[in-house]
Amino acid sequence: MITCDEVYFDYDNSSILENINFTINKGEFVVIMGDNGCGKSTLLKILNGIIFPSRGRYIVEGRDINSRYLKNNYNLSLFHQNIGFIFQNYEVQLFNATVYDEIAFGIRTMGLEEKEVNKRVMDCLKLLDIEKLKNRVPYNLSGGEKKKVVIAAVLAMNPKIIILDEPFNGLSMHFQDEILFLLKQLNNLGKTIILTTHRYDQVKEVANHFLIFKEKSIKYDLSSEQLKKHRDIEEYCRLL
Repeated sequence: MITCDEVYFDYDNSSILENINFTINKGEFVVIMGDNGCGKSTLLKILNGIIFPSRGRYIVEGRDINSRYLKNNYNLSLFHQNIGFIFQNYEVQLFNATVYDEIAFGIRTMGLEEKEVNKRVMDCLKLLDIEKLKNRVPYNLSGGEKKKVVIAAVLAMNPKIIILDEPFNGLSMHFQDEILFLLKQLNNLGKTIILTTHRYDQVKEVANHFLIFKEKSIKYDLSSEQLKKHRDIEEYCRLL
């Protein structure tokens, strides 16, 4: 479904990513781990089409994703309908007057009838248990509530793949548990989940695929079962 083939990324004459190789299959729950500054967030930006490899190939469902491909508006629209991205600084994704309009914004750009827009919004409000917030101003909500609104807006687009950069940072344990439970539910429904985190013990029972950075490269590409057999690597993940 997703392949990075010898991907490199350079910025301002500095190497940020080096020789990134992996394949993510449909329906996997993938956790990307590594030290701060190792390139995790840069990789997620490539996966979301915000930036492109300096060298190598990024392939989604058999299509090379590059600047030329995404210059076509149809390709761009299709790509972002299939891949939903939630930034580490998720507040930048909130810019509408109400929670309802925030969730409706993306799907309205798809040209759906307002009846279908309303159905999707209400379904997502219910799924995230934020129905009572629908008329609130998003920016006045708590951190956990804001995160739920952003996730709802992404889910309303019905993407096949959901990518999250450090989704648990800055949230209370209650909201962390709620978000993780939701992601597992979505994965059980067939969504591919990709996230970065430093909290290995929190995700070890729900993830089934781990990509572990050391410096600028992915050092280990392991299933959850394989990782548990390598106590030294598992301990490294706990110490991140």
